Order: sequence, then structure tokens, then C-alpha cells
Amino acid sequence: MNTDQPLFDRAAFRIPEGVAHVCAGGEPPFLFAHDAALLRYAVDKSSGMPGRTAMEAQIDRAQRRVATRWGVAGDEIGFVPSVADGVAMVAESLVFRPGDNIVVDALEYPSLVAPFALQRHPPVEIRVARGTAPDRHVGLVDARTRAIAASCVSYMTGERLDLDVLRAAADRVGALLIVDFTQAAGWLPIEAAVADFGFSACYKWMLGTTGAAIGYWNRARQPGWVPSTAGWNSIHAFSRPDWASAIAVKPGAARFTRGNPAHGPVYVLNAALDFLDGHDPALLRRHVGALTAALIARLEAAGIPLTTPRDPARHGANVCMDSSAAQAMCNELNARNIFGWNGHGRLRFSFHGYNAMDDVERIAAALPAVWRP
Repeated sequence: MNTDQPLFDRAAFRIPEGVAHVCAGGEPPFLFAHDAALLRYAVDKSSGMPGRTAMEAQIDRAQRRVATRWGVAGDEIGFVPSVADGVAMVAESLVFRPGDNIVVDALEYPSLVAPFALQRHPPVEIRVARGTAPDRHVGLVDARTRAIAASCVSYMTGERLDLDVLRAAADRVGALLIVDFTQAAGWLPIEAAVADFGFSACYKWMLGTTGAAIGYWNRARQPGWVPSTAGWNSIHAFSRPDWASAIAVKPGAARFTRGNPAHGPVYVLNAALDFLDGHDPALLRRHVGALTAALIARLEAAGIPLTTPRDPARHGANVCMDSSAAQAMCNELNARNIFGWNGHGRLRFSFHGYNAMDDVERIAAALPAVWRP
């Protein structure tokens, strides 16, 4: 396919003149359309009860649109403040016994691990899968495994996991599969039903902002799930509460949102989905995949060791390399108007629809000059 031109109009984004913006996995540029979305929120918020009705309509619209994109029922999608908050709600709802464990990757994102690692009543064993074998989690799963927690695409290496393998491993012992789709949602098709619970931030490839993340509850697999905490927004509607009676939570994934929804970020999310809906998702996937593969090939030819798998079926839209000088290199590239990303001792470049082959060429030309392992 032709990747010489970006798939998205770069003029629709706040991309500074002359910049190769290649950090979608960290913070992609903001759409100019979000200015109008935030203004609509400001106007609605200032309009009394009619404004509140308009704000709730934005929540309902976003839920339906995400559900369609993820191939699930509308009432299986809700919103949480962040992926970490959503995973914590699931972790807190489980009744653990001494000796129970969860299985995670050695390079897993903290939001999937920390809610379980700090569980104290009783403590939960964290079993860590190491190495790069596609099925490395499977051998750690046993009858005491309560959950496999995994990112669809790794933030650290760009590896794309085979979620069907993890689903089968979880099913053999009756464990949950909890998936973070953050590094895939927005450019890669999401088949959420493989998970018992799925979450995604909205501020990366989905082109939204922080403050609202997607929460998915697979009601067919976990029909009896009830969170262990609630708030005014997650319980059944009432005129006046009778606190002497039992409290029931909302029937669908709206139970994820205990307090006020993050209305402003959801206005932004709807504007982002408006933009993404104007582009063929299959074409976007091929475009991003082609740029990623091209950079992998160029950097390998330059002798720069990558942690991202070469096989297109096993990598996402991130190209990653470990280095003790990652921050210094990121700073040097930033000075050359190449906006990459650093964190935890690795340098990362991430592509989206506003990127094209000129961005690949700029990275390939500049990185060997500054590369330090």
C-alpha cells in the first residue's frame, strides 16, 4: 500500500510545524475538533437541567459507539476513571483464599498488576511469565489461578499477545482473563468478548483524553459479577434512598461508574470517534502496520537491537528498544523535532494515521547517530 502520504489530514491535529510526531503510544497530538467538543461541554454544563440531560446523552452515545466498535452489547460497556480503577474494581470484588495466584507478564503494565499485588486479605501470589515465548503464561496457570491479567499489546516491547491462547488457559482452570486493550484500541480491531473484563484508556490511539477509560464486562461469561463498592451513580435509580433496605447496583456496565461520569472527556471521546469513523478501519490497520514494519526493517538493518517482535502477527504499532540512555536519546531526537517516547529504560516510536513514510525516514536517518545501548 502507499504509505508516502498520511492517512489522516495532519492539519486536523496540533502537530507543530516540521515535527515527526511518533508517540501515539504515549501522548498523540490533540485534534482541533476537540476545542469545539470542550466548548459544547462548557455550554451544556452551564445550562441547568437541560444541560445535564445533554451531558448524559453524550455518555449514552459513547457507550453505544464503543460497543459497536468492540463487537459487544451496549450495556456491557461503561466508563471508569482509568484502567487502574477498573482493574481495581474487579480485584476488590473477588474473594481470595490463601494460596491463590494471578499470572502476569514480567513487563506487564502496572495498572494490571498493582491492584492484585497490594491485596492483603489474604495476600495473592503474583506469578511472573518471563521470556518471549508466545505461550509463556500458560505453564504458570494452575487450579489456584484466579486471573490472567494481560495487555493486548505491550507498552514496553510492542509485542501483541495471542489472547485466544490465554483464554484457553484461563478456561481450563476457571480463571478470569482481564485484558488491557489500551495499546490496540483505535487502530486495531478489538474483539473484546475474548475477555471476562476489558479496559482501555481513551487518550492514545483513540485520540481522546485522560479522565475517562472504557470498561467492558462480559455478561455472558460473568453474569453474576457485582462490584464490592458502589456510589450514587452505580446503584439503581431511586427517588429517595431507604438505607435500611438492600442496595442494588445498576444492571449493566454502568455499575463501573460509581460517581459522576467524566463528562468532559466523553465529549472529547465522541469527537475523536467522529473523526475515526471517517476513515476505513481496515485501511488504518494496514497503514499503521506497514509503517511499523518499515521502521523495524530499517532499524534492524542499522544494527539497532529491538525488543519488538519482527513477525507482523506478533507486534502492535510500537517499535521499542532497550537502552540505559533512552531518556538522553529521546531528548536529542526531540531537539531534532522527532517526538518519540521514553520510559523504564526503553525508547519507543508509535505510529498512527497522521504518520507516513517521511516519519520513518527521519527516524531511520537520525537514530543511528544518537544510538547508545
